Amino acid sequence: MKVGVLTGGGDCPGLNAVIRGVVRKGVQEYGYTFLGFKDGWRGPIEGDAVPLDIPTVRGILPRGGTILGSSRTNPFKTEHGVREIKENLAKYEVDALIAIGGEDTLGVAARLYEEYGIPCVGVPKTIDNDLSATDYTFGFDTAVGIATEAIDRLHTTAESHMRVLVVEVMGRHAGWIALHSGLAGGANVILIPEQRFDIDKVCAWVTSRFKASYAPIVVVAEGAMPTDGEMVLKDATKDSFGHVRLSGVGEWLAKEIEERTGKEARTTVLGHVQRGGTPSAFDRWLATRFGLHAIDAVRDGDFGKMVALKGTDIVRVPIAEATARLKTVDPALYAEVGVFFG
Repeated sequence: MKVGVLTGGGDCPGLNAVIRGVVRKGVQEYGYTFLGFKDGWRGPIEGDAVPLDIPTVRGILPRGGTILGSSRTNPFKTEHGVREIKENLAKYEVDALIAIGGEDTLGVAARLYEEYGIPCVGVPKTIDNDLSATDYTFGFDTAVGIATEAIDRLHTTAESHMRVLVVEVMGRHAGWIALHSGLAGGANVILIPEQRFDIDKVCAWVTSRFKASYAPIVVVAEGAMPTDGEMVLKDATKDSFGHVRLSGVGEWLAKEIEERTGKEARTTVLGHVQRGGTPSAFDRWLATRFGLHAIDAVRDGDFGKMVALKGTDIVRVPIAEATARLKTVDPALYAEVGVFFG
């Protein structure tokens, strides 16, 4: 059997660990051969592929990013995209495809399987941890660790100058990174996309912190919105999946706080640093297990499924179920951390 592998969407730590797990077990235990498609769905559309074997994946476990490259290519927005995928899979004699990605990449895999019969197995990847049907996605733990370390460092400079520091983290529709890193880093305000925020209340929390002779740290997810405003956009252009570029809410928030409280405010946008670098031990562990179980699903012919973490077990769920809705922060969970605001 020949198996194709691709990594789509935004890069994140742990992608190489999945590739390694898939190839090592597939070659050693099942005698499969592997083909890596370059740059997400662009690879199978254009027939851009490279062989994968054990020497190829040796030493990639601690590396961030992906040796296959990634992109936000959408076959359903590309002329003859699906037809070209089918032709190239036949050309390379690929019997099954393992798609590693988030809601967009896996959404494509689900449609290719359900509507065109292309045998696909999904592996969940996103630093936002917003894929339903799995307790955690790899990349999230690393992103939270990076954001937490940044917040830890910002406390000292905030206290030295007695100024407000606003930390903008990733999180388009889900505030998991902001919630986890904000709580772990001792932030005084955490703002997430799931709960619109009152700017007057934020300023009251900031003022309260100064009254206690401490400088406040505000952690805000890039998709967070004020009660009487809209999402802050970098520009209005959209990618092939219809997503606009976010970022800017941190700068807007710092300006509002400074004008309303009279306290100096600065912004730190962590941006893609959250995606980069070596994966944490947990992300290496989870990504490797996902890879091992993904190739087992291929062996079993259990296509149209995604591997997922439930407790400590790896299970299989329909890809369509996993991408049907986003996993967002429960209001009750967000309310728990409110005791630390202000």
